[in-house]
Amino acid sequence: MKKTVKTQVIELFAHKSEYTIKELTNVLEVSRQTVHKVMDELVHEKFVLKVGSAPKVFYVLNVVNKSEIQNTDIVLIDSDREYIENNFMLIGPDGSRTEGVKAFMRWCQKTKQLPEKTAHEYIATLKRYNSIKESGLIHGNKKIKDTFSTVYLDDIYYADFYSIERFGKTKLGQMLLYAKKSQDKKMIKQIAELIKTRVEELIRTKAISAVGFIPPTEIRSVQFMTEIQKDLKLHLPVIELIKAKTEVIVPQKTISKLEDRIINADSTIFVSENRVFDTILLIDDAVGSGATLNQTAKKIKQLGIAKKVIGFSITGSANGFDIINEA
Repeated sequence: MKKTVKTQVIELFAHKSEYTIKELTNVLEVSRQTVHKVMDELVHEKFVLKVGSAPKVFYVLNVVNKSEIQNTDIVLIDSDREYIENNFMLIGPDGSRTEGVKAFMRWCQKTKQLPEKTAHEYIATLKRYNSIKESGLIHGNKKIKDTFSTVYLDDIYYADFYSIERFGKTKLGQMLLYAKKSQDKKMIKQIAELIKTRVEELIRTKAISAVGFIPPTEIRSVQFMTEIQKDLKLHLPVIELIKAKTEVIVPQKTISKLEDRIINADSTIFVSENRVFDTILLIDDAVGSGATLNQTAKKIKQLGIAKKVIGFSITGSANGFDIINEA
């Protein structure tokens, strides 16, 4: 019996770990359409990973597919299983993204943890952090007041913590990091979808009349905050915030001392706005010290642009002044 194209492809991957559509078409002597169809099936089955974008696309053998996870089942009540499914995500060194119980099992095996015991500990830790949320947001006022002698923000909120003890970066924290590093518009859009309802609720409850998006420091072809602004589609006036170019670009995340972070924010961010609003919402991607939001709020109030300024960040540090130097 003649072997199917799919069987032939699988056999080819036993001798070589990566192929392009062109290579497979030449070896198998079949149409590109047939090869594309087979590879789409193998990607769906997670036998291979699709890496890159047209015209440079590679299909790579998924080495962590079945060999790494022998048992993806944990004895959990339905509510706990759902909690892990909704909250746990793992992005592997090969760029693969896994979520839920399967991802949790992979992480447990990698870190040599007992799955069921660790699952209960993870759920308890996450619930403890989530218990301090108000309408799905973390109120960061205490942290800001404990950090700065003068606070210019009237309120500050985070959608989630960037990371939590023992378990590392949260789902939103990982998405933020890799969306910025890879300049992945699709993942940025997913982040916007996750936070949009909470931002809109904040706008409604705080009677926000305009928004401002903290400008980026580093030059990238895809700017995270620019994409977030487009994807959120907030129907409000947007105030213009400018990040001034300096002789040497010094990102906030590279600065460890609080006083230096304040100087950095104060000397590089400027507000170009003639309109006056009651309450402005400033949106940032990640808050470590909060210096950028606080100093921007200071300038807005000194210029008489708004009576109140509220800060919102996609992620924030859990305790004190934690430096988020990756994102």
